[in-house]
Amino acid sequence: MANYTAADIKALRERTGAGMLDVKKALDEADGNAEKALEIIRIKGLKGVSKREGNATSEGLVALVVTAVDGGEVGTVVELNSETDFVAKSDAFIALADRVLNAVAASGAADVEAGLAADVDGETVAELVASTAATLGEKIVLRRVARVAAPKVTSYLHRTSKDLPPSIGVLIGTDEAGAAVGKDIAQHIAAMSPTFLSREDVPEETVANERRIAEETSRNEGKPEAALPKIIEGRLGGFFKDVVLLEQPLAKDPKKSVKKTLEEVGGTATEFVRFRVGS
Repeated sequence: MANYTAADIKALRERTGAGMLDVKKALDEADGNAEKALEIIRIKGLKGVSKREGNATSEGLVALVVTAVDGGEVGTVVELNSETDFVAKSDAFIALADRVLNAVAASGAADVEAGLAADVDGETVAELVASTAATLGEKIVLRRVARVAAPKVTSYLHRTSKDLPPSIGVLIGTDEAGAAVGKDIAQHIAAMSPTFLSREDVPEETVANERRIAEETSRNEGKPEAALPKIIEGRLGGFFKDVVLLEQPLAKDPKKSVKKTLEEVGGTATEFVRFRVGS
């Protein structure tokens, strides 16, 4: 019988994120040698990863970092996905996310393609993700990458489960004055999930379609013809409050809008990003 303990099993599971039986089999095959067992898990994982290409990766985490640059700050956020929450909360997966995030931020990548090509200790992020996926025995995907540059960038991470890593990440870019309420707005974005910063950012075809729906709905309800223009604009205003950050009531104080919150400190917001795992 191979010479290893329950502590050895636990340690290898934490390093690899592999299941109990897989770890025990690897240790048996390696006669208790942890490094050999790790190699066995990686080799078997490489074979398994190719079979998992079609598997769903709906778990994972969001990680972000804000760094100072000439003229302001830059925030980088990534979403890294796995197949199961067991792997998503493993030390190996969290360590991978940190390395990926740091490499992506250092490279200046603003999308997945550039992020996967970023260098990390002599290999690409894509290669690092592939080798870690082999060790963990699950498909792992760098799903999204984004950057926000502004005089000030405020970040916020939110856990939807205390047992899992952060699944929602927000970056909000503001001027210096706006940073005073940046955290409140970042938390608002996490909770309310706006789609656009301002009305001007909403595509014209989207606005036209919402106006058409509002008109058809009002006519079907038998609203007076003379009142239609005002009713339609009112309903369109409701749509903007649903999807436009600046027009939403602030989650912390619904009596005022996000725009009003910024105006009270003499600030402005320039852009934002919100990632939620799997959405």
